[in-house]
Amino acid sequence: MPSRLRDDVTLVATDYGAVLLDERAGRYYQLNPTGQVAAEHLLAGRGTEDIVAAITTEYEVTEELARADLHSLLDQLRRAGLVVA
Repeated sequence: MPSRLRDDVTLVATDYGAVLLDERAGRYYQLNPTGQVAAEHLLAGRGTEDIVAAITTEYEVTEELARADLHSLLDQLRRAGLVVA
């Protein structure tokens, strides 16, 4: 099932990746550059395979590693309540 960031979650780029702000809870979550790519695509409503393709285009990683890392990130974001299906 496709996931996306909640409407009240804001992404802000930094020199080292990005920060997600949970406006509802007032909490910040730091993302590395790969996490930033994933979050930008989630905000744009793109699906898992599109995000994996974007990561493998931007960075020298295999599809398997990109997919595994993306699923790990999505799990963490779900646990934090930042992602909705």
